[in-house]
Amino acid sequence: MTDNATPLSPLIHLVDDDAAVREGLALLIGTVGLRVQAWADPLAFAAGFDRASIGAIVLDVRMPGTSGLALLEQLLAQGVDQPVIMLTGHGTVDMCRRAFKAGAAEFLEKPVDDEVLLEALQNAVRQHVRSRERHQADQQARERHAQLSGREREVLGLIVEGLTNKEIGRALELSPRTVETHRANLFAKLGAESLAQLIRRYAALVDSDTA
Repeated sequence: MTDNATPLSPLIHLVDDDAAVREGLALLIGTVGLRVQAWADPLAFAAGFDRASIGAIVLDVRMPGTSGLALLEQLLAQGVDQPVIMLTGHGTVDMCRRAFKAGAAEFLEKPVDDEVLLEALQNAVRQHVRSRERHQADQQARERHAQLSGREREVLGLIVEGLTNKEIGRALELSPRTVETHRANLFAKLGAESLAQLIRRYAALVDSDTA
């Protein structure tokens, strides 16, 4: 296994049964500050790679034991979120279509152009970082929403519908001052700095409450 750059840099999993390919690509990928963990056995990779890491997977299509496409489909079914770049020495249109249908981020033919691969990897890493950030933000929103009282959820639902404080007060038979208090508590509990931010983060959760 090859390990390059700093421990905090993104990790690229390189899965290829050809030792010369693994060594050459690991050296290339390390030149842009990405760590590389190389795997000769796709089954060992599937069983042992760090699924929590930020990075991407470079996966050869043709390997003994299991094909890269079968492994890609398995990873997708298991909810693995690292973007996957497929490499093949004998690509076909059908193979390419199947790879993208299974969730591949990119499909490149060997001998792969160094700059094309590095650009694809850097794009994949940026995509993964954004995906993890969105997931974390969504998780935080769900946790904050779960802390609301029943009345606060009612008020939130009406805010998202676009009702004013007076309209909310009439709908829930509350005084304007009480609605204002609930509204202030909502913004504080949900960590929203503006009405637009509140609606953007929580409209989907409000919809799921009323579904």
